[in-house]
Amino acid sequence: MKKSILTLVLLTAVCLNTFAWGQKGHDVTAYIAEQHLTPAARAAVESLLDGKSIVYWANWLDNASHQRPLAYTKTWHYKNIDEGVRYEEAPANPAGDAVTAIKSRIEILNDPNTTAEERRLALKILIHVVGDLHMPLHMGHATDLGGNRIKVKFFNRDNNLHAVWDSSIPESAHKWSYTEWQQQIDRANPADEAAIISGSVDDWAKETVAIASDVYTYFQPDCNISYNEVARWTPTVEQQFLRGGLRLAHLLNSIFDPDYTQPAI
Repeated sequence: MKKSILTLVLLTAVCLNTFAWGQKGHDVTAYIAEQHLTPAARAAVESLLDGKSIVYWANWLDNASHQRPLAYTKTWHYKNIDEGVRYEEAPANPAGDAVTAIKSRIEILNDPNTTAEERRLALKILIHVVGDLHMPLHMGHATDLGGNRIKVKFFNRDNNLHAVWDSSIPESAHKWSYTEWQQQIDRANPADEAAIISGSVDDWAKETVAIASDVYTYFQPDCNISYNEVARWTPTVEQQFLRGGLRLAHLLNSIFDPDYTQPAI
């Protein structure tokens, strides 16, 4: 019995280490987005999701990608850019990645010939993957599996760099609910919000790649991450949650509200 319990714990830990932003991060991103939907976009989204909010589906794909019907989406949670490789020259993953997943889901949602079920699935995937795009190590190196192979300590306990960025740093930064996160960080002025949502999906991805590069430089293998590191990187976590939420809202408003116009910088 003890051996079975230990095995279950280890398997759970392995699964959790593959998630982006942990559950809290995806909920925060989705809730920020929800607060910025236009009435028309909100109505369309809720109709497609059978009345459920986008927060309800924020973490759904982390589980669904491990089930046979949606196993093809496993590589859609990240895009690997190895050290020294320019974003534009990174080899394409034939199974797809976070960037191609977002672009193709937008195409499906904009296509009037797609079925409601196709649009519903595309929306649920888009909600999740936009969050993934803003987690630095989901734009990390293939050679270390986005930091999963980089062993570090978090407050003297063995961990890996990817897992630390998924949940450990965000949860240590603030012990807030996802609604409290939104209330505290979703305060960009109109000019800053316009700047955040400007650009393309590739521009947003390259921005995250640059942050990932800084993360790799700062966190060396076998380092012990503690109070100073949490304090140093909390603003980055807050920034990425906010960017992901505002950009998700922008995409959904652009898709579902014909009267929506992107604010000028």
